[in-house]
Amino acid sequence: MVKILLADDERAITSELGPFLQRNGFEVAVARNGEEALVLAGRFRPDLIVLDVLMPGLDGRAVCRRLRAAGNWTPVIMLTQVGTSAERALSLEEGADDYLNKPFDPIELVARIRAVLRRARGGGQSLASARRIVSGPLLLDRPSRRAFLDGKELALTAKALALLEYLMLHPDEVIRRERLLDEIWGWDDPVATRAVDVRVAELRRALGDDSEHPRYVETVVGVGYRFVGAVEVGV
Repeated sequence: MVKILLADDERAITSELGPFLQRNGFEVAVARNGEEALVLAGRFRPDLIVLDVLMPGLDGRAVCRRLRAAGNWTPVIMLTQVGTSAERALSLEEGADDYLNKPFDPIELVARIRAVLRRARGGGQSLASARRIVSGPLLLDRPSRRAFLDGKELALTAKALALLEYLMLHPDEVIRRERLLDEIWGWDDPVATRAVDVRVAELRRALGDDSEHPRYVETVVGVGYRFVGAVEVGV
């Protein structure tokens, strides 16, 4: 049985979310604070950790930093309370594999857990914490915000680059247009779902990708998009 460590200081959340995860087939251990989460991470040996960012004392990001510094690459989903791009970026920079804004639908959390577990790297460094990620001849250098294909830099707008990054960080996962709008465009930049399609078209032109036989970005009709290329941590 897959083991989940749920760390959140809000009992109203853990008292409902813990049993919900159990009903969905997971074995669950609950930590009430960051210090307890670190202890249980070693004792319980979870397959995935759900970490609330805003916990008293040692917060979720500090817990994630300590785990990664100790060479523990157990997948982490961060629960954040501010839906800004800066908040999401901080979560990933600390080594989280994914993040979910509060309040959230527990069903969405289960879907994220299963998606993260599918792409887990067997104890190695996660894609989310990597400075470079690659898919064949495609390389994304995250600190410099630059992408290269066959060694040649791609001319991409900031939104198209952010879209490419998000899709590559979630390989083989179908991402709804609405989720992409929320994650990339954010709450303060309301646009129609057509904006996603426009940036996908820009990506395909730059990558020379065929929508009928894609090497990278596949359209899932009526739903959204999926990155179909194999993605690895770059050197």
